[in-house]
Amino acid sequence: TTGTDANLVAAAIEAVSEGDFSASNNATKLSFKTGASEAATEKMTLSSTGVLTANVVLGGTDTDTSNTGNVTLDFSAQQNFVLTLTGNTTLVNPSTESVGQSGFIAFIQDGTGGRTITLGTDYETAGAAGLTLSSGASKTDLVPYVVVAANRILLGQPQRDFS
Repeated sequence: TTGTDANLVAAAIEAVSEGDFSASNNATKLSFKTGASEAATEKMTLSSTGVLTANVVLGGTDTDTSNTGNVTLDFSAQQNFVLTLTGNTTLVNPSTESVGQSGFIAFIQDGTGGRTITLGTDYETAGAAGLTLSSGASKTDLVPYVVVAANRILLGQPQRDFS
């Protein structure tokens, strides 16, 4: 190892008192520290009551530039989805969603536009109305979602016609 960064602590997990220890209190949090070209600093904690606090993004975004036919979203790998529609598309029921998961699905019409979206039965909309997307070429619609139970993904009202 060479250089000044080689002499720094790059990562650590510490048990830290959340107050004064006594006969009736030993509350302790776990502190997770990492560094990138600097001394490790706290990025996440787990309190004695089980509250996880993170200073990082916990979910990623899937940016898929070609969607047509049947598409299955992988909720275990991504939290948000940006889908460019190159043909009429069906969101097939996933098997990877987790209760409490939430995020957004952005639908982008390709240069032709007029693409439609059909929903599998796990996707629910208010009043069972389905989704009506903007039809213009290169238009974008944003749809929020939340998973309330296994096989139940509630879709919010689309924000339509971004360009």
